[in-house]
Amino acid sequence: MSSSDQNTPRGPIDSSRIPRYAGPATFARLPRLDEVGTADVAVVGIPFDSGVSYRPGARFGGNAIREASRLLRPYNPAQDASPFALAQVADAGDIAANPFNINEAVETIEAAADDLLATGARMMTLGGDHTVALPLLRSVAKKHGPVALLHFDAHLDTWDTYFGAEYTHGTPFRRAVEEGILDTSALSHVGTRGPLYGKQDLTDDEKMGFGIVTSADIYRRGADEVADQLRQRIGDRPLYISIDIDCLDPAHAPGTGTPEAGGMTSRELLEILRGLSSCNLVGADVVEVAPAYDHAEITAVAASHTAYELTTIMSRQIAAAREAK
Repeated sequence: MSSSDQNTPRGPIDSSRIPRYAGPATFARLPRLDEVGTADVAVVGIPFDSGVSYRPGARFGGNAIREASRLLRPYNPAQDASPFALAQVADAGDIAANPFNINEAVETIEAAADDLLATGARMMTLGGDHTVALPLLRSVAKKHGPVALLHFDAHLDTWDTYFGAEYTHGTPFRRAVEEGILDTSALSHVGTRGPLYGKQDLTDDEKMGFGIVTSADIYRRGADEVADQLRQRIGDRPLYISIDIDCLDPAHAPGTGTPEAGGMTSRELLEILRGLSSCNLVGADVVEVAPAYDHAEITAVAASHTAYELTTIMSRQIAAAREAK
């Protein structure tokens, strides 16, 4: 193999030769990490849902997203980019975590993320429930310092405890603020809606530094204006994006553990993400896909396209950084 071949990213399987429905379901039919050695972007699953407070099943979300991602194609016209040609993207398999001990699972996920980030890769994580965001943020902050956070979700996920448990899918961002791993000048929830336990939930959340863009705000103001507001808040800070698929309306994402009426459309979510393409995206996750409640892969398809847009942003930035050297 020539040096130029070694520097050329290995992309997806050619769907004109092997039908999309054939073969193993890696993300976007990309090579496995062990097939390419190293990757610029590692797509990794975390089949863990022991932190959920209502419907279980998100442990199967990563593989559901992989199956739905068979439909993804190598050129992204919305961002005018071929992400898998710009950078080496590979499927890094799953991080296996103890389903019976949440504290141990959090430690395992953090250590595995540390190992992946140490290779120079950026992580595109497929959950799993939202508990996994905390160890991922810990790992990213070790590399970049406190990071800006965009949290797409129907819920705040800044509650203190559930049944005395500090680590659940409703508490990761309170823990992250307490641990000093978030840049509290650039925190935003996007897509929130629905009933709360009390007004104090909003008061506590504001004290932590979060701004809120509700799903109603998106409806009234539009995706472009919202994306512009978020870009201004983030600036050039290293950014982590965490996406609970329940930020979408149940019509667009029925397969999730805690659905709430009145959410954004998949089109609005994708357009907002595309509007963030100039931000310094250092990591991302898409979580809470629970395929047992899905219909015709509606949720998994939305999640796979969401991960595709995030991967495209990272690949473009990696390629631009290399050209600038």
